[in-house]
Amino acid sequence: MKKAGIVGLPNSGKSTLFNALTNQNVPAEKYPFCTIEPNVGILVVEDERLTRLAQMEGSKDQIHPFFHIIDIAGLVKGASRGEGLGNQFLDHISKVDMIFHVVRCFKIDDVSHPMGSVDPARDIEIVEIELILKDLETVNKRIEKIAKQARTGEESARFELHFLERLKAHLESGKPARILSRNEQEQAILDSLFLLSEKPAIYVANVDEWGLGQGLDKIVEKMARERSSESITVNAQIESEARELSPEEARELLLAYGFDTNLKKRFLEHIKRALKLICFLTATKNEARSWLVPEGITAYEAAGLIHSDIQKGFIKAEVIPFEQILQFSSFKEAREAGAVKSHGKDYVIREGDVVHFLFHA
Repeated sequence: MKKAGIVGLPNSGKSTLFNALTNQNVPAEKYPFCTIEPNVGILVVEDERLTRLAQMEGSKDQIHPFFHIIDIAGLVKGASRGEGLGNQFLDHISKVDMIFHVVRCFKIDDVSHPMGSVDPARDIEIVEIELILKDLETVNKRIEKIAKQARTGEESARFELHFLERLKAHLESGKPARILSRNEQEQAILDSLFLLSEKPAIYVANVDEWGLGQGLDKIVEKMARERSSESITVNAQIESEARELSPEEARELLLAYGFDTNLKKRFLEHIKRALKLICFLTATKNEARSWLVPEGITAYEAAGLIHSDIQKGFIKAEVIPFEQILQFSSFKEAREAGAVKSHGKDYVIREGDVVHFLFHA
């Protein structure tokens, strides 16, 4: 299961956001380094399609899409040299697949800012520079190693060295690795380096009314675009408070602050785009499930995710898009009407496919 890490400067609202996303109650105190060991939670998002499918098929249980979220210790300037909890921060971030970079865009007098003032552009650069500096260490070590092979005339080593030198210059200009142009061969080199600034990043403007009035969320949005990334605006404190209310009261509160979309659903959509994921659906009498899987996954590979026996005995996949199954009362009725199509192992699963696997037991 892939993981997203919530990162940012201390007191940016990381733990408050983590609580809102995972329905947990980790400490979210008003002083730096409240989070030392990373908190781990699960973002579960209701898939309305699954609820409808489960009703149609009479499924006893439902398993909605879920994703692991890690609340990582706050970073400070100098983290790449071990300042603050820098070494722990960088180690934890190396183990996640993508980053939610929380940027403080709120002003609360009794919640101190480690830099003394609210400045989202500066804060974004502090975090990114530390990641880039750590990446430069990695690249320099690889250059040292590959240069020796390149001197012997090895063609692949010369190619890699040339790319590494270009990558180094890019990082030294203060730009994250993820926006460097690359071809397929260069992508393979990047993948082998496991660079921190190569990870997909979503920038989270954590606002209050003051921050919105100052247009701080627009600054975060602009910087995200410049980095070929997306941004999302939240009021983590209000979202966290809304958890204690009834669904109707929570909706009224969020609407009053201009947030009319489910927070968890918004984050899942960003995750799906950043990591190129889709959801397909399955349903039996026992269980209906929405599976979060990589784009381009084949029916054979999807069968293996459900159970190795299904993959081993794979016969075919019966598939109907969710929008089409709504025209029928059940999968069985859709099949009898000829609306369900049969596919072999190489069929590429699509977003919203309802799939039934036939296999030899």
